[in-house]
Amino acid sequence: MMLNENYTLSNDVAVPRMGLGTWFIDDDSVAEAVRAAVEIGYRNIDTAQAYGNERGVGEGIRTSGVAREDLFVSTKLAAEVKSYDEATASIDESLATMGLDYIDLMLIHSPQPWDDFRGGDYADGNREAWRALEDAYKAGKLRSIGVSNFEQKDLENLLEGSTVTPHVNQLLVHVGNTPFELLDFCESHGILVEAYSPIAHGEILKDSNVAAMAEKYGVTVPQLCIRYTLQLGTVPVPKTANPAHMRSNAEVDFEISDEDMDALRGVHFRDYGENSVFPVYAGN
Repeated sequence: MMLNENYTLSNDVAVPRMGLGTWFIDDDSVAEAVRAAVEIGYRNIDTAQAYGNERGVGEGIRTSGVAREDLFVSTKLAAEVKSYDEATASIDESLATMGLDYIDLMLIHSPQPWDDFRGGDYADGNREAWRALEDAYKAGKLRSIGVSNFEQKDLENLLEGSTVTPHVNQLLVHVGNTPFELLDFCESHGILVEAYSPIAHGEILKDSNVAAMAEKYGVTVPQLCIRYTLQLGTVPVPKTANPAHMRSNAEVDFEISDEDMDALRGVHFRDYGENSVFPVYAGN
């Protein structure tokens, strides 16, 4: 089963090949979702300071009935945090809020604050936030560190002066929106890519051609799309609080043919409907 398989990060830390996203799951209900996911077999749980549910995710982890060392927990610095002192305080705050002794992966959520996404120059601030992550990593508070929504220029900025190369870059990757050059750049530097919104925040369900291919394989559209990101070599992190969807999303032990992978690579689908109000879906 896919949930039992791992990748190995450049620092030899194992990360499960598939995760559970928790964006838009309320803090008072996310613990139940985490426990359900762990019972199903998920071992990779993703949250963020911006989601406002770190407390509940931590509760779910602590009460899951599975040993802490067998779970991989990720969170993210708020996108607005662009100084060493603020980042250091935010790391400690996440640990305290989640009630955990360590976090398996912590990311810089965005190279720019959300209200200026893909806007101004925050190179210095990103280097400062990264230095705080490096220090927390060296202190054992974080088992691995990375970034999210970072383009090549943003990564190069960190690589110029860092002592630790990012272990992960979490990106918007799905059928219809696959940043091939950035994926290649990350691979060339030993940076594992995690694919958030692998089902295009649900909008890909409207694509009749993708639906037809899913029918050909006898799978659902979400299963096809999740399998696509797996075959790209990324870690899909689909979000759901529904245990039935959790199970279905993990039932992806089939193989998309090379010909069909090429067809899916050629799909262009970036219409996120009402979700375009969010910066990551706004087309910037």
